[in-house]
Amino acid sequence: MLSRALRLSLALEIAIYVSLALYAFDASPSTAALVALAGVLALRAALIGLSYGYAWAHRSPASHLSVLSLRQALVMVLGEYAAFVVTFVFVLPFARWWMSADHLPPQSGVGARQSGTNQRPPLLLIHGYGCSRAVWWWLRPRLQAAGWTVATINLEPVYASIDDYVDPLARRIDGVLAETGAERLILVGHSMGGLVARAYLRRFGGTRVARLVTLGTPHQGSALAHIGLGENARQMRPGSTWLQAAADPAAMVDTVAIYSPHDNFVMPHANLLLPGALTQAIDGIGHLAMLYSPRVARALLAALEGKR
Repeated sequence: MLSRALRLSLALEIAIYVSLALYAFDASPSTAALVALAGVLALRAALIGLSYGYAWAHRSPASHLSVLSLRQALVMVLGEYAAFVVTFVFVLPFARWWMSADHLPPQSGVGARQSGTNQRPPLLLIHGYGCSRAVWWWLRPRLQAAGWTVATINLEPVYASIDDYVDPLARRIDGVLAETGAERLILVGHSMGGLVARAYLRRFGGTRVARLVTLGTPHQGSALAHIGLGENARQMRPGSTWLQAAADPAAMVDTVAIYSPHDNFVMPHANLLLPGALTQAIDGIGHLAMLYSPRVARALLAALEGKR
């Protein structure tokens, strides 16, 4: 299970920092604790810095990239760093603390018809590479507050083929529709989650799907996938056989691709675009920070309503 593996790796990392401080530098326990905290934060700062450096080296031509001021760039990088720390240090390792079970009220019934509630199609949120359903802890309540019924899914094992996630997704779709009584739902995929949704549509068609909205999905792959682990990472390399097969057809349902032209995980940034889909660019935001952004939440709500 992902959360257990992340807890173990975090505990091991902290133990290494503490041991080095205590035995190599003869630090006090309180100092060792501060060293461990600094080490955890510094490593993640280095990883985010490297991701932006990699993104700059593999950037699209200037015509695809709007220019940020120094202040805007600094705010973006700090926001992405905060999102990375929150997601991988606090949220994913302790997923049960952050995400309760999905609440899927039925759409049928006299009360629902009289009040006019729960008549929209339900949403199914699909997380990205190396994550779990817990990444939606911030967005899910905001979607629910706007009147949407929201379901989630865990894609496991973490480093499997994208095609291996299609059958579990199909079962989850069937379950959500059966539980809510809806005929169709809307798929929302962050990062690799958008590719999983497209793989489902290729295999099963769009009979049960009203719309697809992707957030920062590497529709044409990402150069960063060359250093990723697992079959799914290899499939997300630009020009891979899997992506070539996925390109035909490009979109089988009404599709909206929301992306940042300053994404630090998907590069070149032109690879975020999907032929045949409506697109909306949101400047000055990182890949993980999309999951915590009020601007992205507003764009997502508009896309769900079919507004441009």
